[in-house]
Amino acid sequence: MTLSAVQRVSLCGLIAGLLASPVFASDAILADGSSTVFPITQEAAKRSKLEVDNRFSGTTAGFRRFCAGETDISNASRPINREEMASCEAAGVRYVELPIAFDAIAVVVNGSNDWVRDITTEELRTLWQPQAQGQEITWQDLRAEWPDRPVSLFGRGSNSGTYDYFTTVINGETRASRSDYLASENEEELVKAMLAEPDALGFFGVGAYFRHWQELHDVAVDSGKGPVYPALNEVLGGEYQPLARPLFLYVNAGALEQKATLRPFLQGYLDGVRHWLHVTGYMPLSVEAYGKAQQRLAEGQTGTRFGGELAVGLGLDELYQD
Repeated sequence: MTLSAVQRVSLCGLIAGLLASPVFASDAILADGSSTVFPITQEAAKRSKLEVDNRFSGTTAGFRRFCAGETDISNASRPINREEMASCEAAGVRYVELPIAFDAIAVVVNGSNDWVRDITTEELRTLWQPQAQGQEITWQDLRAEWPDRPVSLFGRGSNSGTYDYFTTVINGETRASRSDYLASENEEELVKAMLAEPDALGFFGVGAYFRHWQELHDVAVDSGKGPVYPALNEVLGGEYQPLARPLFLYVNAGALEQKATLRPFLQGYLDGVRHWLHVTGYMPLSVEAYGKAQQRLAEGQTGTRFGGELAVGLGLDELYQD
């Protein structure tokens, strides 16, 4: 069938209209990355009343999408690493790095566990080191007074920044770990699985523990100076080490210039987060740190302060000190 000139014009107009539809020109904000940071950004989105498509695939997976230009915000539970920096540079993606909160990685056991109240970093290494792959380690292998039953291990998966941080500080090398444990990027899935296993021991962000504190037990961690629980004062006071770390947003600088809703969303996020962060279970930065983050956003300062390093042992007020 041959189209008339009028029909061709109409068809071209229809195609042009479809290509310019709100699906492609939307001001909806796209965020992905850390499941640890996910509930914080979700709370900010709810309070902003703006359209935010917020997902979690893990910090590492989130950076892959971000450096490919697929998202506006990458929620991250660690600083961007060198490989990701190179990927962003190759794709022409510039980014603004914003700290938003402090977190502790909690070591958690099933609520029926009445023998483990503290654990050393050496004992955690015994459980999680790569050499433990395929080995059945009992509680009694760790301490003589504990039960002679195998420890069932649960934790964040390899797409997670929490996994990167935990393996670095416990095993001494990023991403060096046994892999024969139940891994998930979804903290709620891990909690559900751990509740069904009396001999469970796992690690994830303290916010997930606080959401389930009546069903699970947190474990005090002893890195050589005595057992310390991941409580607010201990984390902010720098006593819960080495498992305390900052949380970040990485923002596509091009999207900041082109997407009308992105800057107001982030300004509101940084203005309000210290007032409502407690509902997510995480810990606020100082007023000065948020002020410096706002300045970084306003001036469009791109790049990372950490040079691709993991920033282990970083203190609360060291995030943007000159």
